[in-house]
Amino acid sequence: MEYEGNIIKMRTEMACPVRYYFKIGSKEFLLNDFLGKKLRMIYDGQINCISCGKRTKTSFGGGFCYSCFKEAPEASRSIISPELSMAQFGIARDMEWAKKNDLIDHFVYLALSSAVKVGVTRYHQIPVRWIDQGASEAIRIAKTPNRHISGIIECFLKKYYTDKTNWRDMVQNKVNHNIDLSEEKQRAINFLPGELKKYAFEDKDITKIEYPVIRYPEKAVSVSLDKQPFIEGCLLGIKGQYLFFDSDRVINIRKHNGYFIKVEMLS
Repeated sequence: MEYEGNIIKMRTEMACPVRYYFKIGSKEFLLNDFLGKKLRMIYDGQINCISCGKRTKTSFGGGFCYSCFKEAPEASRSIISPELSMAQFGIARDMEWAKKNDLIDHFVYLALSSAVKVGVTRYHQIPVRWIDQGASEAIRIAKTPNRHISGIIECFLKKYYTDKTNWRDMVQNKVNHNIDLSEEKQRAINFLPGELKKYAFEDKDITKIEYPVIRYPEKAVSVSLDKQPFIEGCLLGIKGQYLFFDSDRVINIRKHNGYFIKVEMLS
């Protein structure tokens, strides 16, 4: 079986374990079906911008050409730093895009992927956002009417929680399952000043996520198609947006958004 085309981050469906769909060009297949089988990835040096499709020598901001990185609304600074969103004041790279993406309900959450992490996501991106980050558990702590306010809440909580995922600990499944996210949620809310406490989300449900993994890597050796354009090995697991191969090799698919590759299923 062989597929060829540009890749983007894997589409996911909540299940036990999570179902991962790998899209290559116009074709998409359930990657879970190939666990324990040999897979080959070949990269010939071509990258296409995930926004405009133009060929680019270097990928910026997770799959953009330089022009789109500077101009496309999907690459705005508020994507990484939600507190910088100004859409509520009518300021955005594209207001129509902002109305659909910034001026909608957002959740601030705590997730357990390595350490306890605070993050922000659009309401319709739950639980996709948590899965993409490789979270084992997650809980919503605040609900806001726009991206800016959620970013302000996140900024307050970054004094007490990290906003980054330690990718190596995540792929090695080094997670402290003794942490009670319900208790952490209450602590987080108590940290907030009065004017932000009103956005606290009352639901106490904790979402637990299981991933399709045969074996976690012991050392987690990161591989990149830029440095190693030919990758072949047995697929041992999928977590976050990472694939695990034998010999402790892991590759971040999202990092390779827009790369034109050939994928062969060998057995």
